[in-house]
Amino acid sequence: MSLSASEIGVGLPALPRLTTTVPKEYVHRASLAEVFLSGCTAQDDGQRFSLTGQWPRAHTFFNSADGSSHDPLQAAETFRQAGMFVTHAEHEVPLGHHFVLWSLSCHADLDQLRIDSRPTDFDLDVTCPDSAPRGRASARRMDIGFALRRAGRPVAHGDGLYSVVTPAVYARLRANRPGRQPVSGGPAVAAGPMPPAAVGRTSPADVVLTPTDAPDRWLLTPDLDHPILFDHDGDHLPGMVLLEAARQAACARLAPRALIPASTSTTFNRYVELDSPCWVDVTGVTPGSDGTVTVEVVGLQDGETVFTSTVRGPLVR
Repeated sequence: MSLSASEIGVGLPALPRLTTTVPKEYVHRASLAEVFLSGCTAQDDGQRFSLTGQWPRAHTFFNSADGSSHDPLQAAETFRQAGMFVTHAEHEVPLGHHFVLWSLSCHADLDQLRIDSRPTDFDLDVTCPDSAPRGRASARRMDIGFALRRAGRPVAHGDGLYSVVTPAVYARLRANRPGRQPVSGGPAVAAGPMPPAAVGRTSPADVVLTPTDAPDRWLLTPDLDHPILFDHDGDHLPGMVLLEAARQAACARLAPRALIPASTSTTFNRYVELDSPCWVDVTGVTPGSDGTVTVEVVGLQDGETVFTSTVRGPLVR
Protein backbone atom coordinates (compact mmCIF):
# COMPACT_ATOMS: atom_id res chain seq x y z
CA MET A 1 0.00 0.00 0.00
CA SER A 2 1.37 3.41 -0.93
CA LEU A 3 0.83 6.58 1.08
CA SER A 4 -0.08 9.98 -0.32
CA ALA A 5 2.15 12.96 0.19
CA SER A 6 -0.30 14.46 2.68
CA GLU A 7 -0.42 11.23 4.67
CA ILE A 8 3.38 11.01 4.79
CA GLY A 9 3.53 14.54 6.20
CA VAL A 10 1.06 13.88 9.04
CA GLY A 11 2.68 14.39 12.42
CA LEU A 12 5.96 15.77 11.04
CA PRO A 13 7.18 19.13 12.37
CA ALA A 14 7.23 22.09 10.00
CA LEU A 15 10.53 22.54 8.24
CA PRO A 16 12.57 25.50 9.52
CA ARG A 17 13.09 28.48 7.28
CA LEU A 18 16.53 28.00 5.75
CA THR A 19 19.00 30.56 4.48
CA THR A 20 19.25 31.15 0.74
CA THR A 21 20.37 33.94 -1.55
CA VAL A 22 18.05 36.59 -2.89
CA PRO A 23 17.00 36.01 -6.52
CA LYS A 24 20.01 36.50 -8.77
CA GLU A 25 17.88 38.44 -11.26
CA TYR A 26 17.30 41.16 -8.62
CA VAL A 27 21.04 41.89 -8.42
CA HIS A 28 21.71 41.48 -12.16
CA ARG A 29 23.92 38.42 -11.77
CA ALA A 30 23.88 35.24 -13.86
CA SER A 31 25.71 33.03 -11.35
CA LEU A 32 24.15 32.18 -8.00
CA ALA A 33 27.65 31.90 -6.57
CA GLU A 34 28.15 35.62 -7.18
CA VAL A 35 25.05 36.70 -5.23
CA PHE A 36 26.19 38.00 -1.82
CA LEU A 37 22.80 38.97 -0.33
CA SER A 38 20.50 36.60 1.55
CA GLY A 39 17.55 38.66 2.82
CA CYS A 40 15.96 42.07 3.34
CA THR A 41 13.61 43.68 5.86
CA ALA A 42 12.02 47.08 5.19
CA GLN A 43 11.79 49.56 8.06
CA ASP A 44 8.56 51.39 8.86
CA ASP A 45 9.52 54.64 7.15
CA GLY A 46 9.99 52.96 3.78
CA GLN A 47 13.36 54.65 3.37
CA ARG A 48 15.56 52.27 5.32
CA PHE A 49 16.21 48.59 4.68
CA SER A 50 18.12 45.99 6.68
CA LEU A 51 19.82 43.38 4.51
CA THR A 52 21.79 40.27 5.35
CA GLY A 53 24.43 38.49 3.33
CA GLN A 54 27.55 36.38 3.27
CA TRP A 55 30.99 36.43 1.66
CA PRO A 56 32.74 33.11 1.05
CA ARG A 57 36.08 32.41 2.70
CA ALA A 58 37.68 31.83 -0.68
CA HIS A 59 36.66 33.78 -3.75
CA THR A 60 38.33 33.49 -7.12
CA PHE A 61 38.52 37.27 -7.53
CA PHE A 62 37.57 39.20 -4.36
CA ASN A 63 40.37 37.97 -2.07
CA SER A 64 43.69 39.51 -1.08
CA ALA A 65 46.80 38.20 -2.81
CA ASP A 66 47.72 36.05 0.19
CA GLY A 67 44.14 34.84 0.72
CA SER A 68 43.94 36.21 4.26
CA SER A 69 41.42 39.03 3.67
CA HIS A 70 38.41 39.97 1.63
CA ASP A 71 39.08 42.49 -1.12
CA PRO A 72 37.64 45.94 -0.25
CA LEU A 73 36.10 46.02 -3.72
CA GLN A 74 33.93 43.09 -2.64
CA ALA A 75 32.17 45.54 -0.34
CA ALA A 76 31.70 47.89 -3.31
CA GLU A 77 30.19 45.05 -5.36
CA THR A 78 27.91 44.23 -2.42
CA PHE A 79 26.75 47.87 -2.34
CA ARG A 80 26.00 47.67 -6.07
CA GLN A 81 23.93 44.53 -5.56
CA ALA A 82 22.06 46.04 -2.62
CA GLY A 83 21.01 49.11 -4.58
CA MET A 84 19.61 46.99 -7.38
CA PHE A 85 17.90 44.57 -5.04
CA VAL A 86 16.11 47.27 -3.03
CA THR A 87 14.98 49.01 -6.21
CA HIS A 88 13.51 45.83 -7.69
CA ALA A 89 12.19 44.06 -4.59
CA GLU A 90 11.10 46.98 -2.42
CA HIS A 91 10.40 49.76 -4.92
CA GLU A 92 8.72 47.38 -7.37
CA VAL A 93 10.76 48.41 -10.41
CA PRO A 94 10.25 45.54 -12.89
CA LEU A 95 13.02 43.26 -14.05
CA GLY A 96 14.31 44.29 -17.45
CA HIS A 97 14.80 47.92 -16.45
CA HIS A 98 18.37 49.18 -16.74
CA PHE A 99 20.45 50.93 -14.09
CA VAL A 100 22.71 53.86 -14.89
CA LEU A 101 25.37 54.15 -12.19
CA TRP A 102 26.64 57.70 -11.78
CA SER A 103 28.83 57.33 -8.70
CA LEU A 104 29.88 54.79 -6.10
CA SER A 105 32.07 55.15 -3.03
CA CYS A 106 33.28 52.54 -0.55
CA HIS A 107 35.38 53.12 2.57
CA ALA A 108 36.46 49.97 4.41
CA ASP A 109 38.16 49.10 7.68
CA LEU A 110 40.84 46.67 6.51
CA ASP A 111 41.12 45.02 9.93
CA GLN A 112 37.48 43.96 9.69
CA LEU A 113 38.06 42.33 6.29
CA ARG A 114 40.22 39.54 7.71
CA ILE A 115 38.94 36.06 6.81
CA ASP A 116 38.11 33.83 9.78
CA SER A 117 37.50 30.10 10.04
CA ARG A 118 33.93 30.51 8.76
CA PRO A 119 32.32 32.46 5.92
CA THR A 120 31.74 36.14 6.67
CA ASP A 121 28.11 36.87 7.55
CA PHE A 122 27.21 40.55 7.48
CA ASP A 123 24.39 43.01 7.99
CA LEU A 124 23.91 45.88 5.58
CA ASP A 125 21.84 48.99 6.21
CA VAL A 126 20.57 50.72 3.07
CA THR A 127 19.07 54.20 3.17
CA CYS A 128 17.01 55.64 0.30
CA PRO A 129 15.30 59.05 -0.07
CA ASP A 130 11.60 59.70 -0.62
CA SER A 131 12.27 60.13 -4.33
CA ALA A 132 13.01 56.43 -4.78
CA PRO A 133 11.80 55.08 -8.14
CA ARG A 134 8.65 53.00 -8.01
CA GLY A 135 6.86 50.85 -10.54
CA ARG A 136 7.39 51.26 -14.26
CA ALA A 137 8.22 54.97 -14.30
CA SER A 138 11.72 55.96 -15.31
CA ALA A 139 13.23 57.79 -12.34
CA ARG A 140 15.41 60.79 -11.86
CA ARG A 141 18.75 60.24 -10.21
CA MET A 142 18.54 58.56 -6.83
CA ASP A 143 20.91 58.73 -3.86
CA ILE A 144 21.49 55.67 -1.71
CA GLY A 145 23.63 55.09 1.38
CA PHE A 146 25.25 51.89 2.69
CA ALA A 147 26.65 50.77 6.05
CA LEU A 148 27.97 47.20 6.36
CA ARG A 149 28.61 45.50 9.71
CA ARG A 150 30.13 42.21 10.77
CA ALA A 151 29.11 40.84 14.18
CA GLY A 152 27.98 44.35 15.03
CA ARG A 153 31.31 45.97 14.08
CA PRO A 154 31.49 48.51 11.23
CA VAL A 155 33.23 47.08 8.17
CA ALA A 156 32.49 49.48 5.31
CA HIS A 157 30.29 52.41 4.39
CA GLY A 158 29.63 54.33 1.23
CA ASP A 159 27.05 55.84 -1.05
CA GLY A 160 25.89 55.69 -4.62
CA LEU A 161 23.95 57.64 -7.20
CA TYR A 162 22.03 55.97 -9.99
CA SER A 163 18.95 56.20 -12.14
CA VAL A 164 16.62 53.65 -13.70
CA VAL A 165 15.92 53.47 -17.43
CA THR A 166 12.97 51.63 -18.97
CA PRO A 167 13.71 49.02 -21.66
CA ALA A 168 12.21 51.22 -24.38
CA VAL A 169 14.30 54.25 -23.43
CA TYR A 170 17.44 52.11 -23.11
CA ALA A 171 16.88 50.63 -26.56
CA ARG A 172 16.74 54.14 -28.03
CA LEU A 173 19.85 55.24 -26.12
CA ARG A 174 21.87 52.22 -27.19
CA ALA A 175 20.62 51.79 -30.75
CA ASN A 176 23.17 50.92 -33.43
CA ARG A 177 26.05 50.32 -31.04
CA PRO A 178 28.61 48.13 -32.90
CA GLY A 179 30.40 45.21 -31.32
CA ARG A 180 33.93 45.36 -29.97
CA GLN A 181 36.46 46.36 -32.63
CA PRO A 182 40.29 46.36 -32.55
CA VAL A 183 41.54 49.51 -30.84
CA SER A 184 43.53 52.06 -32.78
CA GLY A 185 45.08 55.46 -32.25
CA GLY A 186 46.77 56.85 -29.17
CA PRO A 187 50.08 55.66 -27.69
CA ALA A 188 51.73 52.49 -28.87
CA VAL A 189 50.50 49.41 -27.00
CA ALA A 190 52.80 46.67 -25.74
CA ALA A 191 52.41 43.11 -26.99
CA GLY A 192 50.67 41.83 -23.87
CA PRO A 193 48.88 42.90 -20.66
CA MET A 194 50.66 43.97 -17.50
CA PRO A 195 52.24 41.25 -15.31
CA PRO A 196 49.79 40.36 -12.53
CA ALA A 197 52.19 41.31 -9.72
CA ALA A 198 52.58 44.80 -11.21
CA VAL A 199 48.86 45.54 -10.80
CA GLY A 200 48.19 43.91 -7.43
CA ARG A 201 46.92 40.63 -8.89
CA THR A 202 48.08 37.00 -8.87
CA SER A 203 46.33 35.63 -11.98
CA PRO A 204 46.97 36.83 -15.55
CA ALA A 205 43.26 36.36 -16.27
CA ASP A 206 42.41 39.14 -13.79
CA VAL A 207 44.62 41.79 -15.40
CA VAL A 208 42.62 44.52 -17.16
CA LEU A 209 45.43 46.88 -18.27
CA THR A 210 47.95 46.83 -21.10
CA PRO A 211 50.98 49.15 -20.93
CA THR A 212 51.67 51.88 -23.47
CA ASP A 213 54.77 53.91 -24.29
CA ALA A 214 53.26 56.91 -22.49
CA PRO A 215 54.09 57.29 -18.79
CA ASP A 216 51.20 56.82 -16.37
CA ARG A 217 48.85 55.64 -19.16
CA TRP A 218 47.44 52.18 -19.83
CA LEU A 219 44.91 50.74 -22.24
CA LEU A 220 41.86 49.13 -20.69
CA THR A 221 41.85 45.56 -22.04
CA PRO A 222 39.74 43.28 -19.79
CA ASP A 223 38.94 39.70 -20.76
CA LEU A 224 35.34 39.92 -21.96
CA ASP A 225 34.85 36.29 -20.90
CA HIS A 226 36.01 36.89 -17.33
CA PRO A 227 33.53 34.96 -15.12
CA ILE A 228 33.27 37.68 -12.45
CA LEU A 229 33.79 41.00 -14.23
CA PHE A 230 31.55 39.88 -17.12
CA ASP A 231 29.13 37.61 -15.32
CA HIS A 232 26.32 38.50 -17.74
CA ASP A 233 26.00 39.98 -21.21
CA GLY A 234 26.18 43.74 -21.72
CA ASP A 235 26.80 46.30 -24.44
CA HIS A 236 29.31 48.39 -22.47
CA LEU A 237 31.97 47.95 -19.81
CA PRO A 238 30.46 47.47 -16.31
CA GLY A 239 31.22 49.91 -13.52
CA MET A 240 33.04 47.27 -11.49
CA VAL A 241 35.49 46.82 -14.37
CA LEU A 242 36.28 50.53 -14.16
CA LEU A 243 36.81 50.30 -10.38
CA GLU A 244 39.19 47.42 -10.95
CA ALA A 245 40.99 49.41 -13.66
CA ALA A 246 41.49 52.30 -11.23
CA ARG A 247 42.90 49.98 -8.58
CA GLN A 248 45.25 48.31 -11.04
CA ALA A 249 46.44 51.66 -12.43
CA ALA A 250 47.23 52.83 -8.90
CA CYS A 251 49.21 49.64 -8.25
CA ALA A 252 51.04 49.93 -11.59
CA ARG A 253 52.01 53.52 -10.79
CA LEU A 254 53.38 52.53 -7.36
CA ALA A 255 55.01 49.20 -8.36
CA PRO A 256 56.82 47.24 -7.01
CA ARG A 257 54.57 48.11 -4.09
CA ALA A 258 50.81 47.54 -4.37
CA LEU A 259 48.06 49.76 -3.01
CA ILE A 260 45.20 48.16 -1.07
CA PRO A 261 42.04 50.11 -2.07
CA ALA A 262 40.71 50.79 1.43
CA SER A 263 38.82 53.82 0.10
CA THR A 264 37.47 54.36 -3.41
CA SER A 265 35.28 57.12 -4.81
CA THR A 266 34.34 56.89 -8.47
CA THR A 267 32.22 59.05 -10.76
CA PHE A 268 30.90 57.65 -14.04
CA ASN A 269 30.25 60.28 -16.71
CA ARG A 270 28.92 58.07 -19.49
CA TYR A 271 28.96 54.52 -20.81
CA VAL A 272 32.40 53.12 -21.63
CA GLU A 273 31.92 51.54 -25.03
CA LEU A 274 33.32 48.23 -26.25
CA ASP A 275 34.19 49.45 -29.74
CA SER A 276 36.61 52.26 -28.89
CA PRO A 277 39.88 52.33 -26.88
CA CYS A 278 39.63 53.53 -23.30
CA TRP A 279 42.83 54.96 -21.83
CA VAL A 280 43.39 54.87 -18.07
CA ASP A 281 45.62 57.67 -16.74
CA VAL A 282 47.08 58.28 -13.29
CA THR A 283 46.90 62.06 -12.86
CA GLY A 284 48.09 62.46 -9.26
CA VAL A 285 49.80 60.65 -6.40
CA THR A 286 49.67 62.10 -2.87
CA PRO A 287 51.37 60.42 0.11
CA GLY A 288 49.47 60.78 3.38
CA SER A 289 50.86 61.44 6.85
CA ASP A 290 49.23 58.20 8.05
CA GLY A 291 51.23 55.97 5.70
CA THR A 292 48.54 55.77 3.03
CA VAL A 293 48.75 57.01 -0.55
CA THR A 294 45.98 58.65 -2.58
CA VAL A 295 45.97 58.10 -6.34
CA GLU A 296 43.83 60.01 -8.83
CA VAL A 297 42.76 58.05 -11.92
CA VAL A 298 40.94 59.20 -15.05
CA GLY A 299 39.43 57.17 -17.89
CA LEU A 300 39.39 58.72 -21.37
CA GLN A 301 37.52 57.54 -24.45
CA ASP A 302 37.07 59.36 -27.76
CA GLY A 303 38.62 62.46 -26.23
CA GLU A 304 36.17 62.62 -23.33
CA THR A 305 36.48 61.81 -19.64
CA VAL A 306 34.31 58.74 -19.02
CA PHE A 307 35.14 58.14 -15.37
CA THR A 308 37.25 59.53 -12.55
CA SER A 309 38.34 57.63 -9.46
CA THR A 310 40.17 58.38 -6.23
CA VAL A 311 41.85 55.35 -4.66
CA ARG A 312 43.42 55.54 -1.22
CA GLY A 313 45.04 52.96 1.02
CA PRO A 314 48.22 51.53 2.49
CA LEU A 315 51.06 50.07 0.44
CA VAL A 316 52.22 46.46 0.59
CA ARG A 317 54.93 44.54 -1.23
